[in-house]
Amino acid sequence: MQGISRRRLLSGTFAGLALSALPAAAVPSVRITDMLGRSLTLPAPPQRIVLMDARDAVTIALLDPDPMRRIAGWAAPEVLDSDVLLAALKAKAGRDIPVIGGLAPGSVSVERIVALKPDLVVTTRNAESSNGESAAQLAAFGIPVVFSDSASSGIGRNGSDDLAAVLRMWGRLLGREQQADRLLTFLTGRFAAVAACIEGAPARKVYLEVQSTYDDCCWAAGRMVWGELLALAGGRNLDAATAPWFQKLHVEQLIAEQPDVYVAAGGAFAKGTRPPIAPGLSADAARNGLAPLTVRAGMDLLTAVRDRRVYGVWTGLVAIRPLNILFVERMATWLHPERCGAIHPDQTLDELNRRFLSVPVAMPLWVSLASS
Repeated sequence: MQGISRRRLLSGTFAGLALSALPAAAVPSVRITDMLGRSLTLPAPPQRIVLMDARDAVTIALLDPDPMRRIAGWAAPEVLDSDVLLAALKAKAGRDIPVIGGLAPGSVSVERIVALKPDLVVTTRNAESSNGESAAQLAAFGIPVVFSDSASSGIGRNGSDDLAAVLRMWGRLLGREQQADRLLTFLTGRFAAVAACIEGAPARKVYLEVQSTYDDCCWAAGRMVWGELLALAGGRNLDAATAPWFQKLHVEQLIAEQPDVYVAAGGAFAKGTRPPIAPGLSADAARNGLAPLTVRAGMDLLTAVRDRRVYGVWTGLVAIRPLNILFVERMATWLHPERCGAIHPDQTLDELNRRFLSVPVAMPLWVSLASS
């Protein structure tokens, strides 16, 4: 390993051995199963955690009243796609959170992680593929690594059991198992309510755009992750969108298929190039940010655009696993308003903020071109 001396390697290894040699009564071990199905036993509850995906901080904030106290560092905090949420997490920490790398492939530094002296690194398949064999390198230092996702996109999705698995993993890691169970019960109930309201309804075709920028078109959601959540809400992808994650289509394909609804993705990152839909931003600006998408070449030929069935969502509703319920509820009410009138995603958000989130998430998380 370049830049890592033999002395540092041995010191890390001996530190791990010293921890494992302590009496069990003095340091209670923590046994978990991570999102790759690997069983690990940590010698003690982790107190210095490095996040390879900063979005995991929101999951921690759903379970822990002091979510940032154990975060020793994180990578690419801009993936939160919300300046306001990022600022709130930093304020909760009351200190600078060291950044160990960015979005560019290979930008995460193993040496920088080791220097933070973590007792746990939480990574994702996406982060691992972008940064080489960082998990193996960290293991050489006696630093345990767990995966918080099960899909190569960076978001786990193995059916209904996936949500339970990720929350229980974090509950065990944080010593917040009861809170994780309470959150899971709440989310499971909300998903069941959506399933009940769309039961028997024909799925409505949606152009779900995963990368909505003013100078480009048309990046459609694929079958996995976004597409699976869309199906839970009573929708379906474009027929031509057959790729697992996302797929570039010609606007002529959209015109040929004529989706019932067009849903764009927005956020705070890359300002001025996409709709500014993210926690704490202006709702009016978010709504107005949809309009330039509809005047791209050929979009005026879509019935959904002409009839103003155009909506936008914050990317975090899909990328942050426990917030998926908000995406599913909102999509269900847009696609099946006559059936899902009793579904109120704004109330679900209020309850998440009141009962669970120690760093509340503010609106706008979604907008409609036609109205609020």
